[in-house]
Amino acid sequence: MMQHVARRGIHQLQRLNAAKVPADVIEKGQNRVIDASLTLIRESAKLKGELVRALGGAKATSSLLGVPLGHNSSFLEGPAFAPPLIREAIWCGSTNASTEQGKEIDDPRVLTDVGDLPVQEMREAGVMDDRLMDIVSDSVKLVMEQEPLRPLVLGGDHSISYPVVRAVSEKLGGPVDILHLDAHPDIYHEFEGNKYSHASSFARIMEGGYARRLLQVGIRSINREGREQGKKFGVEQYEMRTFSKDRHYLENLKLGEGVKGVYISIDVDCLDPAFAHGVSHFEPGGLSFRDVLNILHNLQGDIVAADVVEFNPQRDTADGMTAMVAAKLVREVTARMSKPN
Repeated sequence: MMQHVARRGIHQLQRLNAAKVPADVIEKGQNRVIDASLTLIRESAKLKGELVRALGGAKATSSLLGVPLGHNSSFLEGPAFAPPLIREAIWCGSTNASTEQGKEIDDPRVLTDVGDLPVQEMREAGVMDDRLMDIVSDSVKLVMEQEPLRPLVLGGDHSISYPVVRAVSEKLGGPVDILHLDAHPDIYHEFEGNKYSHASSFARIMEGGYARRLLQVGIRSINREGREQGKKFGVEQYEMRTFSKDRHYLENLKLGEGVKGVYISIDVDCLDPAFAHGVSHFEPGGLSFRDVLNILHNLQGDIVAADVVEFNPQRDTADGMTAMVAAKLVREVTARMSKPN
């Protein structure tokens, strides 16, 4: 089923071409779907921005934006189904609205939600990745246009980080510092012929000059190309085999000075599978959940945007434990990003 979902957009375009539907008819139809998709995000962001401004007193408000894209995964494509389940876990009645740092996420000045970009609907219309990446960037910029909203993007596979970071950098007018928590460096030049692979997102980011510093933490599945690409782009790679030595530094990071701010990208598989087994790639020997929170809570810097990606509901248990893990990551990043008075 997942392969069918992932390739549905390609097959739809092939069917249209085979039926000799004129190219201009296809293009006009795609443009209508794209316009409708971006209008949905634009109007939702405008509404939420107006609400926060009317309430007053917020310098920065986290705003959820779902990008349910999974077809650029090299293995399993279940992350396409993650955003609604993360939302459900965020508001689960088993917990309360308080974050560990004392902010209340049921306050719209702390957290808003502009909904999901209709990725599958666009793929059904035959929209391919070159254009889809631009649309993801456009949706992020629409959120950022509504002060004081700051995008907190729910993936989706890790390929979404490239268009999101690109949008943030372009909108702010310069590069950011990136804290990237992951089992993998995701910095292949391209993977299996796909330049937009979730394993290549940070190569695209670094090529584009969208990041000044890229710190990759939790790495424990890296090959020669990953290390060579890291050296090429000047990436600071902190592997789990040296985490005990690096812990003090990583739990006292100061980022973003001299650039436009800090971007945080969290791949749920940065965690050891014992803490989060609802991921596509099981890689033992990872961070504990408290390790991640210590890094996030102690980070000094202006967090301008973030993403939480690669939660795969199809690998989660019946009780939705990894959904709750992803939700708590979102809640704690929200607490760091939002700035209510």
